[in-house]
Amino acid sequence: MAKSKFQTIVEVPKFLWETGYGKKNLFMGSCFTENVGNKMAALKYVVDINPFGILYNPMSVANALELLLNEKVFSENDLIRHNDLWHSFSHHGRFSANEKNEALQKINDRIHTSSDFLKHTDFLFLTFGTAWIYRYKKSGEVVSNCHKIPAKEFTRERLSVTEIVEKYTGLLHSLWEVNPKLKVIFTVSPIRHWKDGAIENQRSKATLLLAVEELVQLFANDKCAYFPSYEIVMDELRDYRFYAEDMLHLTDVAVNHIWEIFEESLIDRESKRVAKEIKKIVLAINHKPFNKRSAEYLNFLQKTAKMIAELEEKSLHFNLKLEKDYLNVQLKEFRLLD
Repeated sequence: MAKSKFQTIVEVPKFLWETGYGKKNLFMGSCFTENVGNKMAALKYVVDINPFGILYNPMSVANALELLLNEKVFSENDLIRHNDLWHSFSHHGRFSANEKNEALQKINDRIHTSSDFLKHTDFLFLTFGTAWIYRYKKSGEVVSNCHKIPAKEFTRERLSVTEIVEKYTGLLHSLWEVNPKLKVIFTVSPIRHWKDGAIENQRSKATLLLAVEELVQLFANDKCAYFPSYEIVMDELRDYRFYAEDMLHLTDVAVNHIWEIFEESLIDRESKRVAKEIKKIVLAINHKPFNKRSAEYLNFLQKTAKMIAELEEKSLHFNLKLEKDYLNVQLKEFRLLD
């Protein structure tokens, strides 16, 4: 007798390439892209995550990529002052500051670093959250963040599939001219934008899904692909226990489930093996000793340091400097206490 199935499983398409240690990975887009990007960062993969902060719509993501390609240097003319803070319409509020020069330094330092990263990265992961955009009436520009400026200062509109496809067709060609090896993986965020309402949220997501489908088909899967994070949540995790208290964002359990599928589908076998060792090291570093003067703790520190040394002998494509520095400090303190 066949077993009953209590879950609809989403079949993830076979990807033509894999990432791993030794590869660079740039993540841009909605808060969901940070969920996955931070998983990779925690395991010491080479990543750059949201150099402009969280970006929700495809046009803001595209504009940010163009700014990185051109290594735009921001000046006072690119900022707006509101509520005693200097803001950039291209950036999340994490880049805002009381002092103009502080905001500019944060913005320009990150653009400089991430511009170089984009031009040499192996993978670009783009996550779109909504097809709705806001335009600042005074300039007509699409803003990435309204920074709590009154709504009357903006117009709101929904992008069409055609607008998204046309924008990215040209942009992708520009990216590949600078970085021919670049592989682009699109995702649509499973996080619902409930302020748009249930109906408009669905239409927005449908627009994103159709636009991404057209882009992937346009480039015949050669340099573009789609990872079905949206479908995994909507079908495999079709239960409110996988959502946070706001019933919109995902729980850690849900994020971990998507990460496991992502890892299995897009990360090479050797990197997955190394990641298990790195996870052991990270967990060990986070261990809080009961007695810092015990022989057991000294042995623990020495054993962890040995684990790092042995792993580094096999590969140099990850950075455990913070962990090594922490161990050295702990060992030094132990000797001082002894």
